[in-house]
Amino acid sequence: MSNERTGTSSGEDSASAAGAAATAAKSAGGPSRRQVIGVVAAAVATVAVPATAAATASRTAPTTVPVTGVTARSRQPRATGTLFIGTYTSSGGPGIGLASYDTSTGGITGTGTLQGVGDPSYLAAHPDGGTLYAVNERQDGGVTAIALGENGDHTVLGTRGTGGSSPCHLSVHPGGRWLLSANYGSGNVAVHPIETSGALGERTDLVTHTEPAPGPGQNGPHAHQIVTSPDGAHVLAVDLGTDSVHTYRLDDTAGTLTRVSYARLPAGAGPRHLVFHPSGRFAYLANELNNTIAVCAYDPGTGALTPGEPLPTGAGGAGDSFPSQPVITGDGAFVFLANRGHNSLSRFAVEDNGAGLRLLDTVPVGGDYPRQLALSPEGTLLFAANQRSNAVSVFHVDQDSGELAAAGDPFASPVAVCVLPL
Repeated sequence: MSNERTGTSSGEDSASAAGAAATAAKSAGGPSRRQVIGVVAAAVATVAVPATAAATASRTAPTTVPVTGVTARSRQPRATGTLFIGTYTSSGGPGIGLASYDTSTGGITGTGTLQGVGDPSYLAAHPDGGTLYAVNERQDGGVTAIALGENGDHTVLGTRGTGGSSPCHLSVHPGGRWLLSANYGSGNVAVHPIETSGALGERTDLVTHTEPAPGPGQNGPHAHQIVTSPDGAHVLAVDLGTDSVHTYRLDDTAGTLTRVSYARLPAGAGPRHLVFHPSGRFAYLANELNNTIAVCAYDPGTGALTPGEPLPTGAGGAGDSFPSQPVITGDGAFVFLANRGHNSLSRFAVEDNGAGLRLLDTVPVGGDYPRQLALSPEGTLLFAANQRSNAVSVFHVDQDSGELAAAGDPFASPVAVCVLPL
């Protein structure tokens, strides 16, 4: 069960301005870069991997940490927030869109564009708020760091190679010392150190998913997401190509990953993104190819993820909708899921203290092909990046019922594939 891996490479890219990466190896559309199938056959299983010395390495991550897709509601009221919009520059996107939004009305006002970053299709912010990170989703994959200045005076700090192709997701480890990225094209995940300035150091690890075998219609592994568990103890990588989710321990000193288990989904499910319940005991996993969402039990002690029976999204059958990203409210009461082919948002009630989901309804997204969702820090607004209609939709979120109400007309933004409200 050994993983193919590469440590720090002597040929690693030196930090340089973004935009020098190779030509994109895929088109902007989601299903167009993968073969879509709808067969569901294999039983769910969780496979353990023997622990190593690295698995017991000490960590400095806090015991309670922020989780991607989970938004707290305890912040002080504010009038405006900052919005970053990721695009595909190889398909006509201008770069990273800069905007502000009214926290009461949800109205978005464009403030400019940050250029010099190639194909920044996914964005993440450092926990201290001082640095923005973007993938460069190209054949020669990269990750770029941007120092955030006052009044929109932002500076590109440089780009590091991910060691793989078409990186499509990244996240910052809660301790703020490591950047994690997922290479879709090559099916591996990378780790980069984060320097005091926010800039990225040379890659410290690269792990390829060599098992299980690719799912039906897949030509190999396709890592689609990498996130940290709520307690900071484990890193989870979702792999669409092998219908699996891999759990790692991160050595917080060396910046290396040691796999401790992996969970298998039904053959042809195509798992894409997951989001954790605030309790840290459950996660909700969107399956792109069979158009389902699964409640997964999570064991914080071992890192094992156990997927439950896939649930319908209310947005058509397998191969019709291609659900993209789930997000959860800060109190863990509601989960929202974007359905690209159906152009809708599914609303689920979270039940049984996180162990269950109940579909409440689906509402039109007000655009075409919602590739990514994000909640505002207050949890009162939901943003959807609509790739094909070149716009960002905004919804008011009812704090009691979770009902969504459109907040005016969508904001025009070319090839919007990711939105990050701060």
